[in-house]
Amino acid sequence: MRPAPALIAGVLLLAAIGLAVAFGLWSRSALMLASLLLLALAICDVLALRHLRTPLATRELAHILPLGMRQEIGLRLHPSDAWTQRVDVHDGHPSAFSVDGLPRRLTLRARASTRFDYSVTAHERGSYAFTPIQLRLHSPLRLWTQKRLVDAPAVVKVYPDFAPLKRLALFGADQASRVLGAHLRRRRGDGTEFHQLREYRQGDSLRQIDWKASQRARKMISRDYREERNQQVMLLLDTGRRMLARDDAHSHFDHVLNASLLLAWIALRQGDAVGLLAHGGESRFIKPQRGLGALDPMLGAVYDLQPRAVATDYLAAATELGLRQPRRALVVMITNVRDEDVEDLLGAVHQLRRRHVVIVASLREKALDQARELVPRHFDDALLVGATALYLEDRRRAHDALRAPWRQRARRRQRRATRRARRALSCDQA
Repeated sequence: MRPAPALIAGVLLLAAIGLAVAFGLWSRSALMLASLLLLALAICDVLALRHLRTPLATRELAHILPLGMRQEIGLRLHPSDAWTQRVDVHDGHPSAFSVDGLPRRLTLRARASTRFDYSVTAHERGSYAFTPIQLRLHSPLRLWTQKRLVDAPAVVKVYPDFAPLKRLALFGADQASRVLGAHLRRRRGDGTEFHQLREYRQGDSLRQIDWKASQRARKMISRDYREERNQQVMLLLDTGRRMLARDDAHSHFDHVLNASLLLAWIALRQGDAVGLLAHGGESRFIKPQRGLGALDPMLGAVYDLQPRAVATDYLAAATELGLRQPRRALVVMITNVRDEDVEDLLGAVHQLRRRHVVIVASLREKALDQARELVPRHFDDALLVGATALYLEDRRRAHDALRAPWRQRARRRQRRATRRARRALSCDQA
């Protein structure tokens, strides 16, 4: 129970009357009468406030919130007494949320519910519990206020930002891939899955000719092949100390999860199976599954996953993936490559490439781009620009070391393709 501003103003008015009595301007009876009147009003008002019943309050919210997105939460209040009540409302939201629209002062009409919305933005993933709704009731004469708590338990889970998936769902699979920046290109003659029949073109190999179709059409018909679908994609996520750095409001690991979610959605929509292995800090494994419904267990498994301040053991991660994923898959290893990690990372990639196709995705840090584009105005700025340039050069050499084996294999494949084309051309000329 606390005195309201009106009661404090009444006490100050009594003090002014007391000063007037002290200087002989008013009589003592006026002071006594004013004091008794204020005391009687205060006692009656506090008794009336204590007999007021706590209004009913409920919270309306989604139990899953996307990270960094503004979401609306509704509060509905209904007076328990048959007269109008004045109340201040504040919700017991988690401290990790930023809030707009609280506290709120309302006038609850008799026998009518009142609803209002406020917005929250979650800045950390995980599971959060709401504490009771806090109400501050005003007495009928506005001389007192009293705090009441309404228990409305609720638990929300903050997932990686899945809002972009709602927009991508409006596009087809190819269009959604282009929206994300992927360039789709169908390579003629690659793969072993049949795609279509077409007329023979110079340069086609003999194994592409469909002799039965050619006999029916009275001309040469070739078969087109495409790369196999229904493949498996494994996302290998680094949860070590490299992911603790932050860009803007989110950590690097939050950006990794958001990107992995989009990649998984595209792969699942193309008909592939997607799995996940988190390594470095806390370890999580999800075996590859097909269908867009596979996103739900994936989100449920990683929404509270956080990086830890430990060094990432890439060789151990490659060994664990080899044991858990015996079938050949496309392994997308997402990390933040440093020059001191190249030897271990090269060993892990070489180990995985014996069975899988491996892609290493290294984060691009916004802070480094800003430091590189900084115009030096002071000596400290020049030091920052120079150190950033040296750091980026070391990082570029690390990336080149990772690309070197791929480039060598690409050259070998190109030479083999050139030799096959020359042999096919010589057969056609013969």
